[in-house]
Amino acid sequence: MRIQKEEVIIEPGQSFKVFSPSLRNYFYWHYHVEFELILIEGLTGIRHVGRHISSFMDSDLVLIGSNIPHLNFDYGLMTDYQQIVIQIKDTILKDMINNVEEFANIQLLFKRSTFGIAFHIETKEIVIPKIKALQGLPNFTRLLSLLEILDLLSQSKNYTLLNEEDTSVKLYLNDKLRMGNIYDYIQQNYHQNTDINEIARKVNLSTPAFCRYFKQQTKMTFTDFVNQYRINLAKTMLLQDINISEACYNVGFQSLSYFNKLFRKTTGFGPLEFKRRFKK
Repeated sequence: MRIQKEEVIIEPGQSFKVFSPSLRNYFYWHYHVEFELILIEGLTGIRHVGRHISSFMDSDLVLIGSNIPHLNFDYGLMTDYQQIVIQIKDTILKDMINNVEEFANIQLLFKRSTFGIAFHIETKEIVIPKIKALQGLPNFTRLLSLLEILDLLSQSKNYTLLNEEDTSVKLYLNDKLRMGNIYDYIQQNYHQNTDINEIARKVNLSTPAFCRYFKQQTKMTFTDFVNQYRINLAKTMLLQDINISEACYNVGFQSLSYFNKLFRKTTGFGPLEFKRRFKK
């Protein structure tokens, strides 16, 4: 489960690729030189870009820079979803964007993508229909549409930078700790008490060293990371008509009151309010 370099194949005569991958059962912690714009629509999922880890609801629209490690956004999804991925040659910057004054905003957009950019609802409402319309267009018309999408994103003020620093793959190549091992351990043990000593041994670190490293990499403690993973699973269960108590115990919490408190802290809603608000 080491970090993998994806070799992106773009058809001759094209500068980018548009496709709809489905990898929900595959942990794909990877990077590639191409810029990537990801649109995913589903009940809830995990967003892991560089050192940033969080969850999304309903939909996510993220621009990821060249060589930034990231997890496939559909990893572990248990409900239906739709995903469109646009992979753009990194050479498009020097070959076209950087040489045209009118593309100044798009130049800045690509620079910001080094940190990973998640766009908010106001921008998504404008851009998502245009992304969905890309597939099937003739090559030249599709390129013009992509430039329009990038221009709209470059002018948006409704976004969040996911990382505070450059998280390109050069910072990860010498790591002995692989996030794949951690996800694998959590996926197998989230429903019971996780043992930080056990996962530390699995990645060949002492427990104190593991705690320091994990906090440095993810900006959260291992316990907080596991709880966020559990809450994310619980959200999916609640939207599948599993009752609150059952969802609580299914994901590994032993106290319903603690589950309710943590759920509200994480999502901004109590479990029942969340279910009523988002179940459609």
